[in-house]
Amino acid sequence: MLLSTLEPGAQHGYAVIEELKRRSGDAINLPTGTVYPALHRLEAAGLVGSEWTRHNGRRRRNYFLTAAGGRALAEKRADWQEVSSVISVVLGGGA
Repeated sequence: MLLSTLEPGAQHGYAVIEELKRRSGDAINLPTGTVYPALHRLEAAGLVGSEWTRHNGRRRRNYFLTAAGGRALAEKRADWQEVSSVISVVLGGGA
């Protein structure tokens, strides 16, 4: 989910949290203490890059999707489609 929020372009960590909330209709409200470590792990794995910028005189780190992150996101989406399809069938809601 974090990778998908970065697909349209670079965002700082708090904006990632807010985008997840917005997309989920406030159902997903992750604390900053979980999002920033996850972004750092994604960066260490090469799926996300970051750069320091200034906004209103304050430094903030913006995260962006790398090419490897884009490929990983496509794979995760395909995996999710497969899993959710199987679950729908098992629960009786799919073909």
